[in-house]
Amino acid sequence: MFDKILIANRGEIACRVMETARAMGVRTVAVYSDADRGSKHVAMADEAYHIGHGPAPADSYLLGDEIIATAQQCGAQAIHPGYGFLSENPEFVDAVEAAGLTFIGPSADAIRAMGLKDAAKVLMEKAGVPVVPGYHGSNQDSEHLSGAADGIGYPVLIKAVAGGGGKGMRLVERAADFMEALESARSEAITAFGNPDVLVEKYIQQPRHIEIQVFGDGTHAVHLFERDCSLQRRHQKVIEEAPAPGMTQEMRAAMGQAGVRAAEAIGYKGAGTVEFIVDGSHGLRADGFWFMEMNTRLQVEHPVTEAITGVDLVEWQLRVAAGERLPKRQDDLTINGHAFEARLYAEDVPKGFLPATGTLTHLQFPAECRADSGVRAGDTISPWYDPMISKVIVHGPTRAVALARLSRALEGTQVGGTVTNLAFLGALAGHQGFARGEVDTGLIARDLDALAAAPVVEPFHRVAAGMAALNLIEPMSDSGFTLWSSLRRAVTLSLQGEEFEAEVEVDGKDRQLWHIAGEKVVVSRRGESWIIGSRLMPDVTHSGGAITVFDGYGLAFDVVDPLDRDARAGGDTNVIEAPMPGLVKAVFAKAGQVVAEGDRLAVLEAMKMEHALLAARDGVVAEVLAASGDQVEAGAALVRLQDEGE
Repeated sequence: MFDKILIANRGEIACRVMETARAMGVRTVAVYSDADRGSKHVAMADEAYHIGHGPAPADSYLLGDEIIATAQQCGAQAIHPGYGFLSENPEFVDAVEAAGLTFIGPSADAIRAMGLKDAAKVLMEKAGVPVVPGYHGSNQDSEHLSGAADGIGYPVLIKAVAGGGGKGMRLVERAADFMEALESARSEAITAFGNPDVLVEKYIQQPRHIEIQVFGDGTHAVHLFERDCSLQRRHQKVIEEAPAPGMTQEMRAAMGQAGVRAAEAIGYKGAGTVEFIVDGSHGLRADGFWFMEMNTRLQVEHPVTEAITGVDLVEWQLRVAAGERLPKRQDDLTINGHAFEARLYAEDVPKGFLPATGTLTHLQFPAECRADSGVRAGDTISPWYDPMISKVIVHGPTRAVALARLSRALEGTQVGGTVTNLAFLGALAGHQGFARGEVDTGLIARDLDALAAAPVVEPFHRVAAGMAALNLIEPMSDSGFTLWSSLRRAVTLSLQGEEFEAEVEVDGKDRQLWHIAGEKVVVSRRGESWIIGSRLMPDVTHSGGAITVFDGYGLAFDVVDPLDRDARAGGDTNVIEAPMPGLVKAVFAKAGQVVAEGDRLAVLEAMKMEHALLAARDGVVAEVLAASGDQVEAGAALVRLQDEGE
């Protein structure tokens, strides 16, 4: 076994690897960028070294040569890549091994074999793994591809061969739309991957995304059953579970065997995932699944597999990389119960799931769940990296029990300092169709309005925020309370951009009378707790002018300074601003150009995603204030429209 390993990653996965390494007695080395100097993974490691000269991944976590040099200098014997960044870069694997170090993962050849979707599908067909009917050839002539689509039969999917995350993918339902969709997919593929080549596949009408966890030692492989990752939004996984709802023993055996064949066909070593697209229109059938791609690394959702099998996949990674054979045979692996994982992100759901930044003023998870997180209270969600706060994982003896535990865990999760998708996750966990196991990749899109609805805010919540704003939760001598008279105080708060007044009469140290929106609410102290109306006061945090009431998955209020109100009211509504710090990827607007509401004026790249900035109204561009390649801060003016009177 290794004495010391370097983790070439950050955040949640770096912390996850360190936990297992520490339990195995292996010392860990962290690397960090400018933005991560005070991060959790740096604090957890036995040693930490600064790399690069900037916060961007290209200037830090993607500097393979510098990472390898750091490993050599500190005496690490192996490098664990985590996921993302360099984890599926075969040139990095070659360089690690050339430096006399061990790469904790598959060989460079195995990564190359699965790196391009079209070549991987040809390889899988030869290995006897079922693949979706489609064209995966090298002829990229547009007319040839159109003819292939006609032969496959519409609807079809155009997919970038080097794609991922839904980029370079287009659904085409009619032959007349094929050419336009092809050009659009190619354009996005060039921007995202530098490779315009595509493949064309039959579109599965009611698709489910089910994947098989495999593990190999370079010669033999086993599977650790399946995960259902069908609950997706724009091809991004949201909640994963294991095992898959409705799975039959016959289909599980067939999928597992296909996964093992795929792994052994390329001499796979370490943890990997074979992803399948499944036709769920008539239940799960052994002849109704097809190979989609193989991820040659540890997956984000690996904890649900660990929960149902009792296997620590990171421990297996270290042991096999150190030269051991597979720790268990296939017959030794069994399924115990059911598990869910929900991905908690800093993102603004009402604004179209826009990634968010901010400093976490509060972060707490229920003791009953497993929370894999790379941040702590006081840490800042940076615009440079994925905005994941944590993965919330639960396990239960049955799917129904596990789902109930997931709902409770999400209700008990507390995040302050940034907006999150917590309420959205809670709505998904309570979705009746999901509870019945009616899952497919289109579920979220069909019910998005209901799932993303703003939480119901009651006077109860407003009173709790008012008590925090006026420092009346723990009344002190300077709180305004006097023994000989009641005192009236008021505060202006805002919630989701709407302001309201909250007024209170402090009637002794144990009683308050609040007036909000024409309603009267009595607050009284019982022992150490406050009762608002008839309900126990929820937890509340107050940091600066921000107040978070931890009910309804967290309600964020702001204390309004009356002196700022006029200044804010006079803001220029004609200006299109950057919603967060980022890189201006493209600018389409030109001075004098006539634009319509919804027209794309610029593209901002932040949080590993591209965000289109649209015209809020019809008008004429007065001036363009940013250029492609500019690095801008949140609130920076990018484009200004002429005043409507001009």
